[in-house]
Amino acid sequence: MDSTPDRTGKPWTFLTNHARVLICIARDPDLRVRDVAQEIGITERAAQLIITDLEEAGYLTRVRVGRRNTYTINAHRPFRHPAEANHDVKALIELFAGE
Repeated sequence: MDSTPDRTGKPWTFLTNHARVLICIARDPDLRVRDVAQEIGITERAAQLIITDLEEAGYLTRVRVGRRNTYTINAHRPFRHPAEANHDVKALIELFAGE
């Protein structure tokens, strides 16, 4: 991940890794956890934990297909923070994944 440091020298970005994982899966619902992790620049363990968070919160559904997983996104779930809770994640996915 390439992020530009701010005036204090600390890099930061607007999107969380949870948002990045959701967008990544929206682009390709058949990606392996390894591929998600590599694309985002996090560990496989971190990617798996985020996917589990997203599943438990109802943003993703995982279905086993043979030896792999495929994911379905529930794009009508609202953002979790109260400041954005009146919007669902569909707009985020459309913006970044072109759906």
